[in-house]
Amino acid sequence: MSIPAHTSTAPPFTGMPLDRATEERKDPARMAELLADPRARTVLAGSEGVVVAGGDGSPTLLRVPVPAEGIPGAILLGLEDGAPMFAGDLEEFSAGERAALPADGAGRRISLREAGTLLSHGEAGLAAYATALLNWHRRHRFCANCGAGTAIAEAGYSRHCPRCGASHFPRTDPCVIMTVEHEGRLLMGRRAGWPAGRLSVLAGFVSPGESIEEAVVREVYEESGIVAHDPAFISSQPWPFPASLMLGFHAEADGGEPESRDRELAEVRWFSLDAVRDGLNGRNPELLLPGGVSIARLLIARWVALRGS
Repeated sequence: MSIPAHTSTAPPFTGMPLDRATEERKDPARMAELLADPRARTVLAGSEGVVVAGGDGSPTLLRVPVPAEGIPGAILLGLEDGAPMFAGDLEEFSAGERAALPADGAGRRISLREAGTLLSHGEAGLAAYATALLNWHRRHRFCANCGAGTAIAEAGYSRHCPRCGASHFPRTDPCVIMTVEHEGRLLMGRRAGWPAGRLSVLAGFVSPGESIEEAVVREVYEESGIVAHDPAFISSQPWPFPASLMLGFHAEADGGEPESRDRELAEVRWFSLDAVRDGLNGRNPELLLPGGVSIARLLIARWVALRGS
């Protein structure tokens, strides 16, 4: 059977449409031209979300002209139909500058999770891209080698230490997330601190010296005591909370009674196809599944769709 559109292999926060301008950003003269380009625009993001324009029907990221004095903490995102697009960090704005931002229909701040739901696929991808880069710059102001303050280089694609000469580049933490099945049942768990009924598929970070397939097997066993095998890659999703790449898998298991082993899960158990389907459709109030902005939802919906009605 065909898989519904909402279970495609293009999760939210993917599909960023800009030309990343890899060569232009290395040329100081070209960068000066881009900053002076009257078509240049800036999108605004911070730890509390992004600034959007338009109503609830079809909002887009607010694009503001680059003022003569520049934008605090601005970095080049790329080119949009040849026009330069920058990102401005709201955390660099003073309280007065924040208060002066457009309000209501001209511009409003929403969380990144809201952006993943309300914006178009490409706009949500752009929001995630800008947020991820700004998150990295905000957390890497000082050199990890010598502790000196670093400066933005390559128009935002790296930071340079003037004391020891080290160059630092944005890093993304790989994290595996997986549906695990045995005899038509799906393994899910509830994180410690989550409300009763809030469950999702298992996930965890990839360790040094480990393949992503090995990480799937290890994480499932560490969290549930279940031995998974034959992990198959499904799809991936950038997850800028603050800087992860979610690698979606499906794996099989030979059964067994799951139990929380590492105390990260308050509970972990098998769920029938009917129970998971009802959870997706909102017909099971005792099973609250992840929202549509996450790859977890995509993986769960895919699992249900491939098993028919």
